[in-house]
Amino acid sequence: MARIIFITGGARSGKSRFAEQVALGFGAPLAYLATGQALDAEMTERIGKHRQRRGDGWTTIEEPLHLSQALACCDCSYQAVLVDCLTLWLSNILLLYEELGDDVEERIQEETHKLVVTLRGMATPVILVSNEVGQGIVPENRLARLFRDIAGQANQLLAAAADEAHVVISGIPLRLK
Repeated sequence: MARIIFITGGARSGKSRFAEQVALGFGAPLAYLATGQALDAEMTERIGKHRQRRGDGWTTIEEPLHLSQALACCDCSYQAVLVDCLTLWLSNILLLYEELGDDVEERIQEETHKLVVTLRGMATPVILVSNEVGQGIVPENRLARLFRDIAGQANQLLAAAADEAHVVISGIPLRLK
């Protein structure tokens, strides 16, 4: 079983930079499994800045929906895989299941459990980045509240499954376990 490292923090807290530093400690080659999608100019620019910061030593794999399958395909091909980020993945599948009219919470719980099973079966270390969404006010609309609840539940499950968990606040990482 590979090491699972869970890293959380607020938006722009420095969690991605910290996750990249942790990944570099495993040596090359490294994979960056990106769940974000360049759906507008601002997101395209953000993705470009992330790629530039990481440099050429990373293989970038873009997968907004099928995270477990993408991780399984990476296993044993890299020294470590960095998944950035779980909350974008959750929002992607939330919107998909919402559009399909599925039981959103149940389907996302199934996907999260499937991810835990995949992680536990991997030989390659995996670093997971996720936003902490539970420290703000209660959102005013149903979809935002559903997202907050789903992200909080997924973070709890994945942090519990992880060998290490860190929170990053103002660029300073704190080890939780």
